[in-house]
Order: sequence, then C-alpha cells, then structure tokens
Amino acid sequence: MFSGIVTDVGRVRSVAEAAGGGLRLEIGTAYDTDTIALGASIACSGPCLTVVDKGPGWFAVDVSRETADRTTLGDWRAGTGVNLERALSLGDELGGHLVTGHIDGVALVEGAEREGESLRLTIRCPAEFSRFVASKGSVALDGVSLTVNEVAGDVFGINLIPHTLAETTFQECAAGRRLNLEVDLIARYLARLHSER
Repeated sequence: MFSGIVTDVGRVRSVAEAAGGGLRLEIGTAYDTDTIALGASIACSGPCLTVVDKGPGWFAVDVSRETADRTTLGDWRAGTGVNLERALSLGDELGGHLVTGHIDGVALVEGAEREGESLRLTIRCPAEFSRFVASKGSVALDGVSLTVNEVAGDVFGINLIPHTLAETTFQECAAGRRLNLEVDLIARYLARLHSER
C-alpha cells in the first residue's frame, strides 16, 4: 500500500527482455539500497513492482508482459524518469490517499498550460474508468496522488503546484504524454456495492 507521495525521482538505467516476454528494469535511485530488502515492493510511476536485485544506487524489478502492455512501462527506455515511493509501514503518515499500485489504465494528457508557477493539465481518462473520477476527489497519475479539479465526461483537470513539479517527473509533462492511472480505491468499492443493489 502507498500514499501517492513521491519520495525520489529515479532514472531507468537499463531495460532488458526477461523470460516469458516480460522486462527486467534497472532503476537508479537516491534511496539507501542497503535498507531495501529483496522482495520489497516499490511503486514505480504507479505500478507496484517487486525488487529482485539491487546494488549501491540502483535496484532491479521484473515486469510481466501483462503489466508492460497495460501500463506505460513497455515504453520505458534508459534515461526515463520514474516517480518512486516505498511501501507504507503501519503508522506512517498518509499524506496523499490510499494507493494500491494496481494500475487501471493509461490516461492521455490532452493539454498542459502554465498558470503562473503551476501547471494545469487536461487528462482524458479511459471511458470505462471515468465514472470513478469525481470533482475534488483523488486519482493517482504516474504514482502521484492528485486532486481532481473538474470533470466533463471522460476528461478531467488537475493543477500541479510548483512543489509537485519539482519533486516528480511532471516537470517534463506535455500534451501527448501517457500516464499510468489508478482510480480512487474507495470510489471503486462504492461503485461495486451500488451495482449489486
């Protein structure tokens, strides 16, 4: 479980094909990798991935073909920036919202406009998930917990403040960028309960 509060921006060091058509990614990080156990979960721009190898300043994860196809990870190359968050421990501050690291789909940035020092994004959500997105609700985009400003059909808006831009990969964001989308966990369960009535 995660909170959507990014604690490091890493960079992909290498991408290699793995058994079964998946990928092995090496990601450079500022984390002290001595404190990361093999088998630990780290959110990597949204998807929860398992650490399978590590060394000073880097860790490796395996990505299944399913995950590569359903997220943006299949597009990653050496140098790609990665929003990183280590798994929460009981008692940690929940600064964002409950995030599982299970990606629902890929959203598309349709517009990116500067508003002073902030950046306003217009995002197109996959149609099947738009009902889970609500004005003033939460979404996770590339692993970042964000507040939805407004919603119109499959399109919603968010505003990125200077701190978020400085501490995530969103400083590189422009129209056409694909983003890993995880809808709010509570909205998903409420919709399920409502549909069974």
